[in-house]
Amino acid sequence: MKRVITIIVVLVVAIGAIAFILSSNKKKNQEKTDFIAKGNGAIAVNIAEVKKTVPELDFNANGTFAPNQELMFSAENSGRVSKIYVEEGSRVSVGTVLARIDAEILNTDKETAEATYQNALKDLARHESSFKTGGVTQQKLDEVRLAAENAKLRLQQQQRKFNDANIRSSINGVVNKKLIEVGAVVAPGTQLFELVDISKLKLKVNINENQVANLKIGDKVAIRSSVFPDDKFSGKISFIAAKADASLNFPIEIEVTNNIKNSLKAGMYGTAVFDFPTQAASILVPRTSFVGSVNSNQVFMYDKQSNKAKIRNVVAGRILGDQVEILSGLNEGETVITSGQINLVDGTPVSVIK
Repeated sequence: MKRVITIIVVLVVAIGAIAFILSSNKKKNQEKTDFIAKGNGAIAVNIAEVKKTVPELDFNANGTFAPNQELMFSAENSGRVSKIYVEEGSRVSVGTVLARIDAEILNTDKETAEATYQNALKDLARHESSFKTGGVTQQKLDEVRLAAENAKLRLQQQQRKFNDANIRSSINGVVNKKLIEVGAVVAPGTQLFELVDISKLKLKVNINENQVANLKIGDKVAIRSSVFPDDKFSGKISFIAAKADASLNFPIEIEVTNNIKNSLKAGMYGTAVFDFPTQAASILVPRTSFVGSVNSNQVFMYDKQSNKAKIRNVVAGRILGDQVEILSGLNEGETVITSGQINLVDGTPVSVIK
């Protein structure tokens, strides 16, 4: 029984403490409201003067360089590596022989396929001669002709495999990694070389929605590298994501031409300098001026004579950070309300917070 009474007493004390705290907070909030509103029933608001400003669109974005092309070269046939013609760091071009796979088995398969094809051609010639004299049927001739075509295809397949014994580069670039040695036995899919092309690179950066709105594919961009501060690099936008990532940024890629020395390396940091032409001055207001959101195209104006809020329809233009361009509906020198709109209707008395 004593335990039950103790629990009840604790609950009563806890409820009383909560009620006291809530009452105290309510009293403090009411005091703040009364102080701000000055006791006259007016809604306390912040205001901003409407004025023309030159929009600042320039910005920088940091990212990392990625190779224009990179290829992990793999074996297409089984065999033993008999020769390697390149080392790590070697420059290669399209068609350069990188290595050779022992083609003994491949050569045997090619010779067998060629002999089979020659026999099929002879067999086809005999059946065509017999068909002319009525010795075989049309069906039998078609079967022999089909067998000859299949033998030809098998020969072409083996010829291609035999030619693939020489591993050739399919891109221009540099051997970044050599993953095999002479004598190693490889199977189809075995990784042999990593090739990269850094004559051109891609600078990958992320930008926000306000910045991406002013960019398009093909725009030229100045590129800086902290490692080579005296060198000048240029690029152009080659990709703009159609969808923002999880952090609400838009990935873009800038194709950058390396210098003669190929100074830039994949994995280095770079800075994209987005420099826009000087903009004409336009009317800008704080983004918080809008009723609800920018899409509403409505703001509250502050009437200094009557100390009242007046609703105004406007046409919004570009969103420039925390400012919004106004195309029409406002004049320079007027005053917009930037806070407290949730409590306002057209004609509501307001008091400006100093």
